[in-house]
Amino acid sequence: MALTDNTRGALFMALAMASFTANDALTKSVTPYINTGQIMFVRGIMTVVLIYIAARHFGALRPLKTLLRPIIILRCLCEVTAAVLYLTALGLIEFSNASAILQSLPLVVTLGAALFLREPVGWRRWAAIIVGFIGVLVIIRPGPEGFTPGALLVVASLAVTAARDLLTRKMYADVPSLAITVITAFVNMAVGGLLIAPFGGWQPMNFMILSHLAGSAILVLVGYQAIILAMRSGEISFVAPFRYTSLLWGFMIGVFFFNEKIDSYTIAGAMIVIGSGLYTFYRESLRKRSQIAKRSAATPTAATTVRPASVTKAAVAEEAGE
Repeated sequence: MALTDNTRGALFMALAMASFTANDALTKSVTPYINTGQIMFVRGIMTVVLIYIAARHFGALRPLKTLLRPIIILRCLCEVTAAVLYLTALGLIEFSNASAILQSLPLVVTLGAALFLREPVGWRRWAAIIVGFIGVLVIIRPGPEGFTPGALLVVASLAVTAARDLLTRKMYADVPSLAITVITAFVNMAVGGLLIAPFGGWQPMNFMILSHLAGSAILVLVGYQAIILAMRSGEISFVAPFRYTSLLWGFMIGVFFFNEKIDSYTIAGAMIVIGSGLYTFYRESLRKRSQIAKRSAATPTAATTVRPASVTKAAVAEEAGE
């Protein structure tokens, strides 16, 4: 039986989340042996080679002057900062807890879009964001036992990752995604090399460490390609919620590979975050459908009709109420 576009997109999204989560797990497995800078540098070399080959194959390479533009540079800085924070956190926090906290990323992006990009967000989505953040607090449990440095680093990496995603929305139309990925991977590798000495110096690596880093690099490439295919295959409103499958992978990997015990607070908090995120996706899809319906209802004419400012403001206010 042939798969529908939405089903195919959902499967690609689930594959992308499995790849990214497994990448995080392989990275965490080497944190006891080598420092964050060395992880970024060695994995970065492998990632740059793989993504460069892919970008060259698809004709996505661009001159350096095209890539050294403000938004791309800022995005690279956010990516590197998030990587340093998250890789450091992985060595300090349980894998399942880190995965649970990361589920709030869509909520943080929605918050940032409302505050910095002036995107309309109605009271329902504001309420969902607040509830989602309460869920994060349930996971990290402020107090002597729960509010650890590792949890704070994950939250900080979350904020920087959201800033990266917001910058991506403003990306230049003439720069392919793979070209951005190449320059980002190269900057990650270069910064990782600079951080090796400050983070404790170079450590010898055995076959296990190298194989885990190589697997991590391959999984990153698989994840990037899968998420692109997911977005191209199905409707975003249908496909995007499947990003939460990463939590299932995170919990299973935490239990079966890192021998972690997932407590009721982590599960409850994760459910709150996911519920809030799904509701936010739902409200966003309603808002977009409303916009499409308004465009369809407008009668096209040979001459361009200019809408009065009062009508435009009313439409924006109505959409914000979603």
